[in-house]
Amino acid sequence: MTQRNAPTPADKRIEYRIGINVGDIVVEDGDIFDDGVNVAARLEGLAEPGGICVSARVQEDAAGKLDFAFEDMGEQALKNIARPVRAYRVATGPASVSAQQLPAPVLPDKPSIAVLSFANMSGDPEQEYFADGITEDIIARLAVWRTFPVIARASTFTFKGKTLNIKKIAAELGAGYIVEGSVRKSGQRVRVTAQLIHADTGHHIMAERCDRDLSELFELQDEIVTAIAAAIEPELLKFERDRIAERPRHNEDAYELYQRGAWHYHRQNKADNVEAQRLFHAALVTNPDYPQAMAALALAVCSAGFVGWADDAERNYAEAYDFAQRAVALDGRYPNARFALGLACMYTRHLDRATEEFQEAVKLNPSFAAAHILLGQTYLYSGRPEKAIVAAERDLRLNPSDPRLFIWLPALAGANY
Repeated sequence: MTQRNAPTPADKRIEYRIGINVGDIVVEDGDIFDDGVNVAARLEGLAEPGGICVSARVQEDAAGKLDFAFEDMGEQALKNIARPVRAYRVATGPASVSAQQLPAPVLPDKPSIAVLSFANMSGDPEQEYFADGITEDIIARLAVWRTFPVIARASTFTFKGKTLNIKKIAAELGAGYIVEGSVRKSGQRVRVTAQLIHADTGHHIMAERCDRDLSELFELQDEIVTAIAAAIEPELLKFERDRIAERPRHNEDAYELYQRGAWHYHRQNKADNVEAQRLFHAALVTNPDYPQAMAALALAVCSAGFVGWADDAERNYAEAYDFAQRAVALDGRYPNARFALGLACMYTRHLDRATEEFQEAVKLNPSFAAAHILLGQTYLYSGRPEKAIVAAERDLRLNPSDPRLFIWLPALAGANY
C-alpha cells in the first residue's frame, strides 16, 4: 500500500490502519468474535493512518524474526476490554514515521541496567506496594553483582505509570539494558513476570515468569526476587559477552578485554581457556585495579588445573589463590571475588576457608547459583552430604542452563552417592 500510494496525491490516497492480535476467537454463522477479535479492533484504532499496531504477544513472537522495529506504546486501556493491553507500533516504512525517526540512544561502552517499576496488573491498589517492593529488591539484588552499574530507584520510578517507549527511557537514563515486568494476583496465587530488553534494538533477551501461592508475603517476595535476578544475570552477561566478541577489535579498554576474555572462558576448552587468561592479563595491564578481571583470571587459572589443561595443576591452584586474594583485596564485596577465592581455597585444601568464602559469596548475592553448588561441595568434603544436596539443587533451580553443568552435576551425584 505504501508503494502504491507513493505516486498518488495525499488527498487521493487510501490508507489503512491495521491492528494485529493473537488470541482465541469464536466462529459462528460465518462470523468471528470474542476478545481476540475485539483487541485487534481496538489496536486498529490506535494505529496511525497507514500504520500497524500489534499486541505484546505478536511483538514477542515476531521480535528478531522480521526486519521491523517495534515502538513500545505501553499499557493501553481499550474500550470494552477488561484488562490493560500492551501495544506496539510497527515501523514498516514511511507509513510509520514516528517509529522510524526515533533515535537510538547513545550508550556508554559499559552499559548500565535500569529496572522499571513493575506494573500492578491485579486491579487492586493494595497490591501496588507489593509490585514496588519486587522492583526495589530486584534493583538491590542486581546491584550486588557489581558487574554493571544499576540505575537507582529514584531515577527509574519517575517513569512509573507513563507510557514512554523503551528507547526513550533508555536514552534519558543512559541505560543499555532495561528490566520491566508485572505483578498479577488472583485469589491465593500471584504471578510475576520480568523481561530483559536490549535498549538499542528493543529486542527481548529473556523473559521469566514466577507463579507462587501467597503465604508469608516477605518470604514469597524474597523467593521471587532471587529467582528473577538469577535468571537475568547469566543471560545479561552472556548477551554482553557476545556483543563485545562480535564487534571489530579496536582500541580495546580493560572492560572490552575482560568481556572478550569471559567469552572465551565460557567456551570451556583448553585453547579458549589459554586465550581467556591472556585477555584477562591484558585487561589488568590496562587497569591493575580491576577486580572483575582479577577474579576472572583466578577462575580461569584454577579451571585449567582441575579440568586437566595444565602441566602442573598444583601450581595453577597456588597462582589462582594469589589472584583471588588480590581480587578480594580490591573489592571485598564483589561476590565473584569471594567465589574465586573459595574455589582456590578448596583446591589448595583450605576447606574451612573455602566454606567461609562461598558462604560470604552467597550472603552478598543469594542469587549466585554457582556459589551455592560449590558451598555444597565443601559440605560434601566435610562429611555433610545432605546439606550438599540442598545447596546443589538450589543452584540447578537458579541456573538450569549454566555452561558449567558438566562440573556441577557430578557434584550433586557425589553428594547423593
